[in-house]
Amino acid sequence: MRLAGRVALVFGAGSSGPGWGNGKAAAVMYAREGARVIAVDLNRAAAEETAGIIAGEGNQAVALAGDITKSADVAEIVGEVVTRFGVIDILHNNVGITDMGGIAEITDERWQKVMDINLTGVFLTCRQVIPVMQRQKRGAIINISSIAGAVINPYPYYSYFASKAGLNHFTRAIAVQYAKDGIRANAIMPGLMDTPMVHAQVAGQYADKEAMIRARDAASPTGKMGTAWDVAKAAVFLASDDAGYINGVCLPVDGGLSCMAQ
Repeated sequence: MRLAGRVALVFGAGSSGPGWGNGKAAAVMYAREGARVIAVDLNRAAAEETAGIIAGEGNQAVALAGDITKSADVAEIVGEVVTRFGVIDILHNNVGITDMGGIAEITDERWQKVMDINLTGVFLTCRQVIPVMQRQKRGAIINISSIAGAVINPYPYYSYFASKAGLNHFTRAIAVQYAKDGIRANAIMPGLMDTPMVHAQVAGQYADKEAMIRARDAASPTGKMGTAWDVAKAAVFLASDDAGYINGVCLPVDGGLSCMAQ
């Protein structure tokens, strides 16, 4: 119960399809470690599913819906959490999309959509939550990035590369600027993971889903993709006092993939 009594605000706590996405697993793991969880998703039904799983295990959760790219939505959600609980100990940002295509095919609108969701949304949540954490003199921010923010893989998703690299550096900047306020900010960079988002947004790069699974398993040094639970366990560690002197780290959770020549 490393997070007993704490309040965790998880943006992107639903899953984009059947199974366990990174945000859904993290929300459940936070609750299992004792946190009261606010599960937020653009899709209210997805947030309610996650909150229902948490409640079914005897833990506390509230489901809220909102768009991370809309400042008013984020402000309303943060205000409601503070009104209900008084504090926000953990901010977990898990919202993100990919957009495949050659550089000449990417429209202004497509580029901006990825930037808004993957990067601007994190700025909006931090802008609202950091003042709360400053008043508390404590807080942990966990941003879910990607190994694609540090290395280049064969996928043609230029806005994804750029947005995740930006998220990594934004996280480091937050970590340094607010460390004296008792706030820590770290990012997790998942590698080859087997999640609903991958099946929905990456499978089209292969002949079929089975071919994708075979290729991604083979590309991992471990011979197998990771799961959302690998990311969730890392998030719990970074949010806990066990990581009390870990700040500004972009942590690969990738089975060693980032150690290999690309």
